Amino acid sequence: MKSLTRFFIIIFVVSFALMFLVSRLNATQGFSGGNTLTIYNWGDYIDPALIKKFEKQTGIKVIYQTFDSNEAMMTKISQGGTTFDVAVPSEYAVDKMKKDHMLLPIDKSKLPNLKYIDPHFMNLSFDPNNKYSIPYFWGTVGLVYNSSMLGGKKLTSWNDLWDKDLRNQILLVDGAREVMGMGLNSLHYSLNDTNEAHLQQAKRKLAKLTPNIKAIVGDEIKMLLANEEAAVGVVWSGDASEIMDQNDKLDYVVPKEGSNLWFDNMVIPKTAKNIDGAHKFINFMLDPKNAAKNAEYVGYSTPNKKALEYLPKEVANDKRFYPDLTKTENLEVYENLGKKMLAHYNELFLEFKMHHK
Repeated sequence: MKSLTRFFIIIFVVSFALMFLVSRLNATQGFSGGNTLTIYNWGDYIDPALIKKFEKQTGIKVIYQTFDSNEAMMTKISQGGTTFDVAVPSEYAVDKMKKDHMLLPIDKSKLPNLKYIDPHFMNLSFDPNNKYSIPYFWGTVGLVYNSSMLGGKKLTSWNDLWDKDLRNQILLVDGAREVMGMGLNSLHYSLNDTNEAHLQQAKRKLAKLTPNIKAIVGDEIKMLLANEEAAVGVVWSGDASEIMDQNDKLDYVVPKEGSNLWFDNMVIPKTAKNIDGAHKFINFMLDPKNAAKNAEYVGYSTPNKKALEYLPKEVANDKRFYPDLTKTENLEVYENLGKKMLAHYNELFLEFKMHHK
């Protein structure tokens, strides 16, 4: 009987120890609530000093995890193994997460600093009235080019890329929406166009660009352009800023026909445990001085109008990265085209890449 009692005591002690261990593991892997806040963001996309400042101000411990794509982020959140309180998806991902019932509505009464966001960045097509998302950073898709490698020529248009003088001088980002959008914009069509005749026309025009394309690449595009391995690159504005820091011969332009205006946004996933803490963090990041500090660290454009006053003048007044939004009506946000049309875009892009090879 004693041995049986001893056996049950051992089982109880082991079970208790396992429960304690699991709770500690959960805490480190993002299970939050109470005095903990779990944030899911892109890599190197926040000033670490701001996290420490938030923890000191609120007494809330931040557990910070990163992702490298919207798809990876949505998959992990949908699986529910880790509970995140704040995530930072791009605009089309917000639209998809909203439709898949993955987000909680934002309580704007808890965000007094929301008033500092430029109205141009509010109430956009992917989230009317900002019911589920708050702007974090924004930018454009455009051309980085080395004028000295082009005989002093400046680029202003997508159609400049078809110039015979650019043979084997262009690098493209490996993105279906970006490249197909470039083709559509060069024909003065919307980069969200679903008209099959227009899509085929864009594909045929892109095929004629093949002799000028040196490569279709990923992150290495930044190093290649900075090292003058090519004269022109189709890139995101944030990457353009980083490339230009490494080589002052480079310039960036948003083509006159139009381009993509992209947004990354703060959201509260439906499985969040610390909803009050999530609102506190979002409001903290909306503070103009915090937003300015974050923009200086990250290098992307802030949607916080008041924050511009705290940025260096050479940054805030740089029209390449802070264009006058009243004069950029031809910039478009990517719309969620749906699975079928997105697959079609990917198919057309794949055919273009095969033709390039």
